Amino acid sequence: MPEHPVLRTNEVHVWRATLSSGREGIAAFWSVLAANERQRANSFHFERDRERFIVARGILRTLLGRYLSVKPEQLCFGYTHFGKPALSDTTGAGGLRFNLSHSGEVALFAFAQGRELGVDIEQVQEDFDALRLAEQFFSVSEAATLLALPAEAQGLAFFNCWTRKEAYIKAIGEGLSHPLNCFDVSLTPGEEATLLCHRNDPNETLRWKIRELSPGNGYAAAIAVEGNDWHLSAMQWSD
Repeated sequence: MPEHPVLRTNEVHVWRATLSSGREGIAAFWSVLAANERQRANSFHFERDRERFIVARGILRTLLGRYLSVKPEQLCFGYTHFGKPALSDTTGAGGLRFNLSHSGEVALFAFAQGRELGVDIEQVQEDFDALRLAEQFFSVSEAATLLALPAEAQGLAFFNCWTRKEAYIKAIGEGLSHPLNCFDVSLTPGEEATLLCHRNDPNETLRWKIRELSPGNGYAAAIAVEGNDWHLSAMQWSD
């Protein structure tokens, strides 16, 4: 990977990484974490979850450090009222925005200049009640669309919907405090990802663009980015 990747204002970069790492790799990532990140890592009950958190945060710091030409351990994070991470003003990040998500062994890291964004990845599961969860969390229209699909397509459709909604609410910085049933996204497999409507603010459909991502078999993912005048570059982490 480039030592100092260049991110232009009309670009969005998404890096895919696997979170499995040997002892030396985990130790190296641990060394760049801040005290509060180490405390959070140690709060995980299972070692697998702790190691995945360490690797994900270590890769995030490494990538940010390369974009900004700053040592990873020197980066300082702040958090919004709803918990969305951002670089502190003292870091000299300018307009750099970022977001990350991980599920199972795969993580996605998204970066943009001067525009908000959110990314989400989920490991697709088959043994769960998609219709019941859709009726609980999705809009009436989305639940009806899901119900109308063949049974074999409902699992992927559910995760298409979930990742697109998660990406959007992460991009606007409100997380799950923003009701999932007040806006609609496309979900049918093979259909273009999009924000269809927002009942509280119709202009949101013009402000945000949602794209489906392809992180690998068994996963669904999406990114939501502010504006329409950007193109996506997908990259694989290796170090």
